[in-house]
Amino acid sequence: MATATLLRADHFQIVRLVLFVIILIDFVNCQQFIISFKSPSNCGVEEFFDISSLSCANCGSNQRRSTTGLSCVCQAGYKTTNINTEKVSIACEPCPTDKLAVTKDGFGCIRCPGRLSDEGKCQCPPGNILVERDINGNFLDEAKCESCNGNSPALSAPNISGDRCDRCHATFSNTSCMCTSPNILAGGLCLPASNLPTNVNPSVNYAQLKFSIQSAWFVENLYSSSAACLQFSNLTACQALGNMCVINMHSFSDQSTDACGLFNTIFRLKAPLSSVQDISYWRVNLPWLYYGEEPGLASRVLQSDPVPTSFSFRGRKKNTDIQLLAAVYNIRGEFLRWEQVGGSNLQICPERATKRAAAFSFGTAYQESCDLSVAELLVLHPEPLFYDVFMDLGGGENRKVLPLPTLIKNQQRNGRFINQENMRNWYLSRRMFLVDTMSGREKSINSSPKVIRVATSVSISFQLVPRTQEGQIFPPLMTVTYTDVLITDINTQTLSITFAVQYEMDQSEARTKTDTALGVLGGVAVLYSLLKTVSWKRRIASPLVDMETMLKFLLFYAGDLANVFFAVTVGSGLYWLIFYKAQQFVSVLLPLPTQEEQFVTYIGCAFALKAVQFLHKLILQVSIDIFLIDWERPRSKASRTVQATGETKREPSPVSIWRTYFVANEWNELQTIRKISPTFQIMAVLFFLEVLGFSNLALRDPWATLERPPQAYTPPYSLILRYGLAATLWLCIGLLQVIFFTVFYEHFVEDKIRQFVDLCSVSNISVLLFSHRCFGYYIHGRSVHGHADTNMEEMNNNLKRERESLCGQRGLLPNTDVQTFQVSFSNHLRLQYDRIQDSISRRNRPSRLMDASAANLSELQFRAYNTMNHFLGSFIDHAHPDMDYIVKDKLTLERVIGMEFLEASEKTIFYNDEAHSFSDLLFYGNEATLLIFDTLFFCVVDLGSQSFVLAAVLTYVQQMIFCFIRNTLGRKNLASKTLVDQRFLI
Repeated sequence: MATATLLRADHFQIVRLVLFVIILIDFVNCQQFIISFKSPSNCGVEEFFDISSLSCANCGSNQRRSTTGLSCVCQAGYKTTNINTEKVSIACEPCPTDKLAVTKDGFGCIRCPGRLSDEGKCQCPPGNILVERDINGNFLDEAKCESCNGNSPALSAPNISGDRCDRCHATFSNTSCMCTSPNILAGGLCLPASNLPTNVNPSVNYAQLKFSIQSAWFVENLYSSSAACLQFSNLTACQALGNMCVINMHSFSDQSTDACGLFNTIFRLKAPLSSVQDISYWRVNLPWLYYGEEPGLASRVLQSDPVPTSFSFRGRKKNTDIQLLAAVYNIRGEFLRWEQVGGSNLQICPERATKRAAAFSFGTAYQESCDLSVAELLVLHPEPLFYDVFMDLGGGENRKVLPLPTLIKNQQRNGRFINQENMRNWYLSRRMFLVDTMSGREKSINSSPKVIRVATSVSISFQLVPRTQEGQIFPPLMTVTYTDVLITDINTQTLSITFAVQYEMDQSEARTKTDTALGVLGGVAVLYSLLKTVSWKRRIASPLVDMETMLKFLLFYAGDLANVFFAVTVGSGLYWLIFYKAQQFVSVLLPLPTQEEQFVTYIGCAFALKAVQFLHKLILQVSIDIFLIDWERPRSKASRTVQATGETKREPSPVSIWRTYFVANEWNELQTIRKISPTFQIMAVLFFLEVLGFSNLALRDPWATLERPPQAYTPPYSLILRYGLAATLWLCIGLLQVIFFTVFYEHFVEDKIRQFVDLCSVSNISVLLFSHRCFGYYIHGRSVHGHADTNMEEMNNNLKRERESLCGQRGLLPNTDVQTFQVSFSNHLRLQYDRIQDSISRRNRPSRLMDASAANLSELQFRAYNTMNHFLGSFIDHAHPDMDYIVKDKLTLERVIGMEFLEASEKTIFYNDEAHSFSDLLFYGNEATLLIFDTLFFCVVDLGSQSFVLAAVLTYVQQMIFCFIRNTLGRKNLASKTLVDQRFLI
């Protein structure tokens, strides 16, 4: 028993151990490595940020956080006694009561000759330096305050650290380092009185934030820099003053005491001196900030003299490299270096070097954008750098550079943003910076900035010389837009930065040619639409000009004007695609995105007008009048017993209706057939654009390559090239399909239109179509055999006789084969047709005064149907002398303009039509309209979404929708006009 109990206990312990191991393994496998986020700013006063664990750790006793927050230092009155390898890396102990001050290095205690600072260290009066060690480096028992000898010949003063006597600045007199009246001490300089005002305005204006701040940097350096520049021609001081003017956005007003006002004052005072580099706007000792104030100067600088270099995309003289140089200065006005533009100097956004290099390949539209946090900008740009940008013209030993004019969008003149107005009012400048984190500091230059100013948009524009054949350009223009940022939370605040290089040319000539083409072709479209309207009036036999006539003219004009817009836009897009991508020496450049807006408007107009034309034709097609004339006659009489009398009567056997149903169903199936395959069309276009890479031809660069390496820069698409490429490709594939269909498929596979005509003859059914009130089409399907309602053997014999020419021909006239006609009906015939048709269509009208049953109503309709069949058949057989007809050929001019010169006033006119023009009442005969509409729909969706795939999908969907609408409404109209039940139209 005890043994069993022991075994059970051991078994229980084993189970617990196994469960513990399983839980432990599951915990290890499922552990999520999540830690708390901490930054130095999150640590307390007695904590420091441990960079190894990325967390806050406690300082030791008598310690506090350092200024960086990454270590601990001893508190005031405590010296450092030990450095170890633990987390708390120092030990602190209090100074004795007789030596309360801590030495500067923090490792010793000492008595002070004077007072203590807030940090517990000795402090000497002005003009003295603090000495804590003897000549051998041993701590003194008591620190000394040694005065610097400011008199000649020593002329010394404490350095910035206060631990050494240095020679005072050369601006002081040769006898003393004291700056006595009337001299002025400013920025460590002793400046004599000058024409400059002493009460300078050290404020920086942030116009976007609508306030100004007193900049600590300006307070300390503005007057001293301006005075040193004017009095001593100090080059560094002049550059520093120019930098402060650049920080103020080159803005100037009636106030002459701000940075730009002082700069302009000195600029005018130095007018008697010679200029630099023979440039009148560049005065001796001063930086070149402005181009001048003459009205219209900007256009003369930017559009007068071409740059003495040329660019070529191909050939032995290929030159696409843009070489830009920048002279770089710091905020103190010191020249740092010449720098090749193309790295991170003007492009703040982090990007691969290969993509950045694409910005300086001529003809490649470049744009990069990114979002950077304010914290990143403060770390990467502790103080601003200033750039004077030049274009390197080469020349070997005689190397030349061209200054790049700069347009500062934020520049103000008397409170007006002049560079956001017309070019005539522009004030071009030279120097620029990217990030200014210095001037927004109020308390001191070491404090955190209250505001920063960032160049959020930098673009370089190259303009082609008009009518050049050698790739010449005007001086490039650099445009800079700054954004003022009020610091609230540097970790959450972000800025969107953009750098772009764009190319443009004068588009006025191209716009003039386009508008001229639209005007001329639009005038032709008016005449053609008037001709169509006149033809329509003749075909409806209405001489009156009424509102319906005006509406019809506008509908015709919409379609013709859509064709004009389409032809001009496709031609323009194809022109830009060919001439831009294939040129050797640069002679044309693509329109800018803003210049493409008018072109896109033309495309929108073409699509809207073509949609109106398409809907107009769709409505006409689903509302035509159609009647199927059955020529079949009873061949025998059948016996029928009368139930009332029991007598037997012989009556004609009924003619089968199935032939009529069959022809009606075939007509129904013809309604939406086309000369192209929409599915193949879409798949082929997508194959060329997306699979073969034809879409790369629409990129805004001069290279006609279909494949691009993934690491290469991909420029944005040109809307004009994208439209020209897509429209041309869609049209070419569509036209190839039409050619294949008409030349090969219809001749060697099947021709459904001719098959339908043949079916009518075999079925002994003629088709009469009214596209207008007094105009339509006639398909003569009267069988040459007299009967078609027969058995298989007789039908085959009849067909064999036709093949062997043992019977008459199928044509309407004897000994002719013409079965299809265009018909101008007389008004008398149309009135008679309408009277009979009114009875057939009566079932669609309310019959409040009729109490007959539905069967009686149907009997009336069938009787009217038979009457119509008899009437039209007798009309074809010339049985109505007052409604007779003639058959003739159309004149060539009549066929071209689509109008009949003769009016069918007395006799109906049948025009021979071997081209089967009745297909105009089907999708088949309107392939041009459908193809253009699909092209425009595809292009409009693509221009809006920048996605060929989405455009293809939506184009396919709209094709299916309109086919469904055309089939549904066409079927209903066919059933209504022919009394064929819709169940037989499948």
